[in-house]
Amino acid sequence: MDTPDLTGRLMEHALGHLFSAALRTAARCRVADHLAAGPRTAEELAELTDTHAGHLRRVLRYLATRDVFREDEAGAFHLTPLADSLRTDVPHSQHAAVVMLTDQAFQRTSAGLEETVRKEGPSFERTFGQPFFAYLAGDPALRELFDAGMTSLSGPVDAAVAEAFPFPERGTVVDVGGGRGNLLKTLLRGRPGLTGVLFDQTPAISTHVLSGDEAVRGRWSAESGDFFVEVPKGGDLYVLKHVLHDWPDDACLRILRNCRAAMAPDARLLVVESVLPEGNDPHPGKALDLAMAAIVDGRERTEADFTALLSAGGFTLTRIVPTAAWPSVLEAVPA
Repeated sequence: MDTPDLTGRLMEHALGHLFSAALRTAARCRVADHLAAGPRTAEELAELTDTHAGHLRRVLRYLATRDVFREDEAGAFHLTPLADSLRTDVPHSQHAAVVMLTDQAFQRTSAGLEETVRKEGPSFERTFGQPFFAYLAGDPALRELFDAGMTSLSGPVDAAVAEAFPFPERGTVVDVGGGRGNLLKTLLRGRPGLTGVLFDQTPAISTHVLSGDEAVRGRWSAESGDFFVEVPKGGDLYVLKHVLHDWPDDACLRILRNCRAAMAPDARLLVVESVLPEGNDPHPGKALDLAMAAIVDGRERTEADFTALLSAGGFTLTRIVPTAAWPSVLEAVPA
């Protein structure tokens, strides 16, 4: 029996930060855009991207080991499905998401994960001197990067949520903490009988994507506010997408109870989040869980966690609907 190369495996895991750096390099150099018309050699790509051919080939060769690009026998690199999503000109492009997630602000935060584990608090705050969202409010460049990256991440997720969950044909959807409103726009475009309210703080909704779309004209409003204080009344369906994972349980309960106070007895709440599987199976939410701990003192949750949290917030979990993306849709009704 062959002895497994444990040292080699551990070395590769320990150097995982280089994969993130290589992915960022390819994204920043727009390599995928330059391969849209067909395969090119590293020399051709270097000429187009003003980079060093030898080093660029080494980056792409490494990425190809994880199905981001593919090198053929002639030394030319091809797009793969993963690499294609790095193009800037395709629907649901993940280019902005990759650039955001690999930014030095998050790299430095991840490097401080040990402090998060030892001191039970987000390393972002210790590294940058402020809580994440407060820092974001004072750094327009990071705010722009964050908004663009989150919009990029949201595209495929919003489409998957709209397809997987049986949203009603009529009624009012209140998107609580809805950011730039891509999910609400997706829902309204697919169901002409729906109306919607986009609710978030001013910096988030100031660049919303609802204006100028004839398909949703006259069926939405945008309201600025703080979901820790109150949320708009009168909705039939309240949506919290990637909101609860930003916060510890006590803060989540404030949000949930404000939603409950605004809801009629027959209204419903939808929580769009990762539902972590038990055991050792991989899941994107398990990596995101560490990111939430390091950045904002948030967390991803299991089904049992959500059941308990929703119950304490005044709701009963009625079903969990998986989607084609990593989050699921948890439906709850007032208890």
